[in-house]
Amino acid sequence: MDDEKLLARIGALLRQAEGTDNEHEAATFTEAAQRLATAASIDLAVARAHHRGKERARVVPEQRTVRIGEAGRRGLRTFVELFVAIAAPNDVTCDVASNSTFVFAYGFAEDIDACEALYASLVIQMVRASDAYLRSGAYKSETVQQLYEDRRTRRRWVEEKPLAAVTARINFQSAFAARIGKRLAEARAAETAHRTEQGEPGTAVALRNKEIELKDFYRAESSARGSWRGSAASAGYSDGARRAGDSAGRSARLGAHHEIGGGRGALERGGR
Repeated sequence: MDDEKLLARIGALLRQAEGTDNEHEAATFTEAAQRLATAASIDLAVARAHHRGKERARVVPEQRTVRIGEAGRRGLRTFVELFVAIAAPNDVTCDVASNSTFVFAYGFAEDIDACEALYASLVIQMVRASDAYLRSGAYKSETVQQLYEDRRTRRRWVEEKPLAAVTARINFQSAFAARIGKRLAEARAAETAHRTEQGEPGTAVALRNKEIELKDFYRAESSARGSWRGSAASAGYSDGARRAGDSAGRSARLGAHHEIGGGRGALERGGR
């Protein structure tokens, strides 16, 4: 299957997820899209392993800029968290701009394409779900645990405070992203196990070779310094908002593609 046909089939699954009012059906279509992406990725890895010489040289990993948002826009860190959570189960490693306006995605073209398709749908769903949560006012009865430190004595303590809307949004979206990452990872693991159990010749070796090639490519191309930390811990932790975000992530439906412009900054390692 070529890349265009793969994205068309993934898109069809996303539209089915969007069109159902049943959250279990929506989750099934979401995970089916990930399994399809995984199956295609395995097929291509096996095919590359059998190619030699010039034919094999044509297909190599690439570095692609994925724009997240404009500099100064609030909440970009949770958007990046979502993309990184999607990238991990799809063999894509990310470096993150220090201002979270963009990521560099490292991987094979078909895997990055799948990540962008999933992200474009899920980021809209994440924003809509968090907006609905804030409009409900449920967060107003919650408190947030915030860490303080006396710089002179180095003594630390935790205080509970009323949960602000901005903190509720950060916690909600961070938990949403984490749940999406788990769902996609489970779908990938199931598809990989299925293909391995079928005993298709060369699958395990091809996947191992792909992993090595991607690690070598990332080490050679990345100029990132330090590690990306995700949403700032100073925002505070809200168990209620995170439970709500996790629940929304479990039943997320996938929407249409939406492009968000962005700027550039220093890079940090976002992991895979």
